[in-house]
Amino acid sequence: MTATGFLLKLGYFGFWPAYLLLMCGDLLADVAWYYLGYFGGEIFIRKAGRFVGITSDAVEKIKNIFIKYQSRILFFSKLTMGFGFSLAVLTTAGVSKVPFKNFMLMNFLGEFIWVGMMLALGYFLGNIYLLVSESLRIGFIIFVAIIFLSALYGFTRFMRSRSF
Repeated sequence: MTATGFLLKLGYFGFWPAYLLLMCGDLLADVAWYYLGYFGGEIFIRKAGRFVGITSDAVEKIKNIFIKYQSRILFFSKLTMGFGFSLAVLTTAGVSKVPFKNFMLMNFLGEFIWVGMMLALGYFLGNIYLLVSESLRIGFIIFVAIIFLSALYGFTRFMRSRSF
């Protein structure tokens, strides 16, 4: 999405076609994850849950929390999609049998904001890439990737250390 924002600035795409295609593609993937949880989540938990530390008690506790706060969880998980736990939220929505209409509404609202933010990020900050001299571009890309992966690793360690 950010790369598309950068390409928008360079004039390769029109805003509305790019915006709508990105939204549709991401929503389609969200629906796939929802239905994976809806139809296969319980089976996975029964067969392989113990291998990944998922107990039936934990699943019931999460389901209860999810049902109670489903709109907030779905909306904010879309806005924080880059932190890496949105797939778990989308499949949990399916396992919890969240009504599809509510699932789509909250995802659409969050998606509308998320895609706009990512396009704006690429559009307004993508020119930083152009300012870096040719000889430093590869190093710059590697540096940014290391920073991003380090932050993601630290966040996932933090989330795993928290217990429900």
